[in-house]
Amino acid sequence: MSISMHSASAPVFQRMLGSMLTWLDKAEAHAHARGFDPANYLGLRLAPDMFPLSRQIQIASDAAKGCMARLAGQEPPKWADDEATLEDLRGRIRKTIDYVASFQPAQIDGSEDREIQLVKRNGDVLRFQGEEYLKHNAMPNFYFHATTLYALLRQAGVAVGKGDYLGV
Repeated sequence: MSISMHSASAPVFQRMLGSMLTWLDKAEAHAHARGFDPANYLGLRLAPDMFPLSRQIQIASDAAKGCMARLAGQEPPKWADDEATLEDLRGRIRKTIDYVASFQPAQIDGSEDREIQLVKRNGDVLRFQGEEYLKHNAMPNFYFHATTLYALLRQAGVAVGKGDYLGV
């Protein structure tokens, strides 16, 4: 028995996005317990040439909403990347969860062979079939940025562990 494209996407995104909310809650509690402004987390980077924590969340959000829209044959919504606080970032994550949840299985199932086109920043066009896009582009991109967020918070001393990552 095969699984559906909807069950391989929407609940997976929703669970990890929910985990990301937990991590941010723990980060805020960690900052308050140690007497510093939680906004200090927003600019965290593991290396000087990488995007900061806030951008990691924005890109993970974009990956989830973009995947769902493209699999449904829709244009992904464009959201301003203007979050300036942890609460703003939690709001973006919640908005993403709601957007992902708005798709019914019938909108996503059967998209395995749908042509998906992504235009890169340099103008090059990447072409995928739906299943290939989900498995080899959208999910790895989403998890890359979610994992980077987790690593940034862990490196900053926030008490998050494997159970927090897995959402259990």
